[in-house]
Amino acid sequence: MDIITAPQEADVTDGRESLFIAGGITNCPDWQSEYIELLKGVPGVAYNPRHPDFDTRDPDASISQIEWEADHLMRADAISFWFTEETLCPITLYELGQWSPKRVMYNDDAGEIIGHRRLFIGVHKNYGRRTDVELQTAMIRPEIQIVYSLQDLARQVRESFEG
Repeated sequence: MDIITAPQEADVTDGRESLFIAGGITNCPDWQSEYIELLKGVPGVAYNPRHPDFDTRDPDASISQIEWEADHLMRADAISFWFTEETLCPITLYELGQWSPKRVMYNDDAGEIIGHRRLFIGVHKNYGRRTDVELQTAMIRPEIQIVYSLQDLARQVRESFEG
């Protein structure tokens, strides 16, 4: 996969499928680097929100980051979620709740209503709200198979994108 990292803008994906990499950034290791390595060779484009030089003390940087993530979540054809063991990932939980319903609707550039995204969900076995993610997902999207390692999450994405 080609990687577009915040704050880079994705001008065009050349018709290729895109994946948003959702998951913990604050107070957790850079798991995204390992995950991106596992996705090497997968066709498509991935949006990585882990900003390499993010300044947590700058409120303008936070606003830009939130806007970048919202924009690229809307652009993505699919979203993968990874819940680390180090933090409860409150923003990731919010994003999962936002994008899980089968009928997530939003306006695209043309003002049209669009449907839901393909989702891939991975949860570290020691994640503090693991049961919540499992039960909530099972209630609203029972077809989603939650996995418990980055390797399995990458395998699901690979199988879907290579199709």
